[in-house]
Amino acid sequence: MSRKDNSVLPALRKVLAETFALYFNTHASHWNVVGPNFHSLHLLFETQYNELHDSIDELAERIRALDAAAPVSLKDLLSPSDIKDGIGKNADAILKSLIAGHEALISTLHDAIEVADEADDEGTEDLFIGRLRAHQKMLWMLKSQAA
Repeated sequence: MSRKDNSVLPALRKVLAETFALYFNTHASHWNVVGPNFHSLHLLFETQYNELHDSIDELAERIRALDAAAPVSLKDLLSPSDIKDGIGKNADAILKSLIAGHEALISTLHDAIEVADEADDEGTEDLFIGRLRAHQKMLWMLKSQAA
């Protein structure tokens, strides 16, 4: 990919936006979950929001590495996201919300991988593939709790 080819930036910004939305929803889940599975869910959500937090920085730094500006306002950061804000009122609703968020982001990542491949941007494609694996694992763990 040439330095001036920024065709992956919209996909990268959408992945960043959806990751941030899912990070916040997961952190809010950690704060608000109640019920008989409180302890295990509280710890699971903490593990996941920490991993999501680290990935936000990696995604934003990739945008900078492509000579573009990372978002500078919450409005700009979140505007590309299709993930719904909010988590529900109980553990079942929270799990359903987080599962839907990961499924949406996995779909976004599949599309983003294709965009990066077509742009011959191996660095961004590799980042997206790693994120895909991480979200597939988080999704599996959430679905295992919801079963």
